[in-house]
Amino acid sequence: MRIVSTVEARMGSTRLPGKTLAPIIGRPMLDLLIERLSQSKQIGQIVVATTTESEDDRIEKLCRDLQVGCFRGSSEDVLDRVLGAAREFGASLIVEMTGDCPLLDPAVVDQVISLFLSGDYDYVSNILERTYPRGLDTQVFSTRVLAEVSEITQHPADRENVSLYIYEHPERYQLGNLVAPKEIRRPDLRLTVDTNEDLALVREIYERLYPRKPDFSTRDVVELLNAQPELVTINAHVRQKLVR
Repeated sequence: MRIVSTVEARMGSTRLPGKTLAPIIGRPMLDLLIERLSQSKQIGQIVVATTTESEDDRIEKLCRDLQVGCFRGSSEDVLDRVLGAAREFGASLIVEMTGDCPLLDPAVVDQVISLFLSGDYDYVSNILERTYPRGLDTQVFSTRVLAEVSEITQHPADRENVSLYIYEHPERYQLGNLVAPKEIRRPDLRLTVDTNEDLALVREIYERLYPRKPDFSTRDVVELLNAQPELVTINAHVRQKLVR
């Protein structure tokens, strides 16, 4: 089974344009995300799924510099873009990530993959019941299932949110969910980047943790935020954009 992580990334974000390459500790956010994702023991290849828009040429160049895969497709039909990336790079299993999660935890990613492989699942994630901080989102499903979904639905929400149709139809697909251990069970924390406030928090976390421990874990992040709760207030007011 060839396990490929597809990272959806583009410069044209509606809430925070250019965030994908926004600097954190002097490096592009996508660079740091890929560094963390490359620590996974299960993923065979990382592929950035970006768009054909000219502004995303910079993303393709970064992928070349980092020696990771890059696939360019539709800016609107993200499902088709991810499916195209999976097919081009021979994926049988897709680990879907988004480029706005630079604090993802490779150990958590591997646990989600392991849960998928342990049973007769069509889809496994850590978001069906949100127990992990937002920003550690990991979704695993087969290329075959995504190809089936692509044939079934053309609804704009389904095409923009790649795996939405799968987990909204538990009568059709076998779903699994990874629950966070008690010490990091903080679904209230927002560790994704959609706004300037989100970016400010992530920068603070990296500046405090990365210099002494580049492979810091989610536990390290939670312990930091428990010790310095004033950091959490930086983006506590930000609300997640609804998918429907």
